Amino acid sequence: MADNKYKLQVADLQDLVKPMGYCIASDRITVDGAKVGFAYREEKEDEEDSGWRFLAGDETDEYLDDQQHFMMFDVNYIANIDQAIIKLLKAKVGSEFERVEGTDEFQKY
Repeated sequence: MADNKYKLQVADLQDLVKPMGYCIASDRITVDGAKVGFAYREEKEDEEDSGWRFLAGDETDEYLDDQQHFMMFDVNYIANIDQAIIKLLKAKVGSEFERVEGTDEFQKY
């Protein structure tokens, strides 16, 4: 991870969640610092994968089609950007959540 472009530096991270593997997150969150607007959990791609995917929710189709806008991160990194996701992390594979606008609450999608 090239620390200079990301919202948080490794030295700034707190241990907010137990290690659970990596997730895939949009640059809108990890670079721009947007809150998570949409979160879902899919089947793991490998042993290290938590299955979690995080989007700001305002990405365009064109943005989503460009894999350069996504990166693997430890789930704890995303929790440090947006602590509201912590309560979602025990959800089962197949779960989808959307943030209730203007709050730290999520509703099942």
